[in-house]
Amino acid sequence: MYVCLCNGVSDKKIRQAVRQFHPQSFQQLRKFVPVGNQCGKCVRAAREIMQNELTQMPEYQEIA
Repeated sequence: MYVCLCNGVSDKKIRQAVRQFHPQSFQQLRKFVPVGNQCGKCVRAAREIMQNELTQMPEYQEIA
């Protein structure tokens, strides 16, 4: 499904960027995927997808 029609960004692209780069904020996500820089209608959906993907990722544990 297309999330950002202005830039042609799908939810799959956002999920892939989150898995690959692990952004901790929406501003960091925007460095990898061009969302929210035109009309801004996609910002809410893109944030929800990013948060959803981050919560599903396993956390890394430090080995001391």
